[in-house]
Amino acid sequence: MRVVFAGTPEAALPSLEALVGSAHEVVAVLTRPDAPAGRGRRLEASPVRRRAEQLGLPVLTPASVEDPAFLAELARIGPDLVAVVAYGNLVGPAALDIPVHGWVNLHFSILPAWRGAAPVQHAIIAGDELTGASTFRLERGLDTGPVYGVLTEPVRPGDTAGDLLGRLATAGAALLVATVDGIESGALVPKPQPGEGVSLAPKIRAEDARVRWDRPAFAVDRQVRGCTPTPGAWTTFRGERLRVGPLTPVEPGDGPAAGPPAPGELVVTKRKVLVGTGAGVVRLGTVQAQGRRPMPAVDWARGSRIEAGERLGDE
Repeated sequence: MRVVFAGTPEAALPSLEALVGSAHEVVAVLTRPDAPAGRGRRLEASPVRRRAEQLGLPVLTPASVEDPAFLAELARIGPDLVAVVAYGNLVGPAALDIPVHGWVNLHFSILPAWRGAAPVQHAIIAGDELTGASTFRLERGLDTGPVYGVLTEPVRPGDTAGDLLGRLATAGAALLVATVDGIESGALVPKPQPGEGVSLAPKIRAEDARVRWDRPAFAVDRQVRGCTPTPGAWTTFRGERLRVGPLTPVEPGDGPAAGPPAPGELVVTKRKVLVGTGAGVVRLGTVQAQGRRPMPAVDWARGSRIEAGERLGDE
């Protein structure tokens, strides 16, 4: 089939590579326009655009897929199907109707669970033990279209969102190619999503990534892992932001001898930095102060000369 691939971040690259290496013909790539990035806020091309150009594929970067010029160009290309992986733009009915087989999306959850922009992050924060990926036909609703195929993937105890997304992106690429194969052969017919089990996964905002030390240790652990690497879990210390990497809940018998510290309270020893939570204690891993590089929490604490009773989240 003639396929247009739509995607933007690194998580979409395995699918692009898989389709290029398949029996199908990738005739163009659709991605978000270049966007400001880094401290200098210079315009940077998306990972998908960079890879597509390396592969010599035509690249389309409309600000909106409702742009008449883009719609005319898509119609001129005449794809049989548009394959979508984390494209990041809403697709209206005018664009949905152009390909013969519509737009087929690879979504990183087992639908109808975690519809929305951040399914992997929400699965970890919620404590899911099993997640997966689904291919479905796009329609006007938010990830509501009928499903072609599903795969499952366990959520490991120490998984960050980046770890889990990496595995799903790789496994999902094979699922996407198999779905396109099945659509071409007529072997696959999409099935409506169940009416039960719907949950939403909106984009994780910076404020959502602020660590709530008054929550239990297991919830703090999930929140930090779910926000790693983006947008990055953070707290405050002495009035300034402190980025927090994955941490470890401490077994009850391994906490401070003086008893559990208050939520956010720091307890520093030669080898570890402990923090109190609403129920239990966690051990900090890597932290990053403003304007500094990430470093082990012990080194940060030594340089900060933390005094007894000081707390994280002190704003």
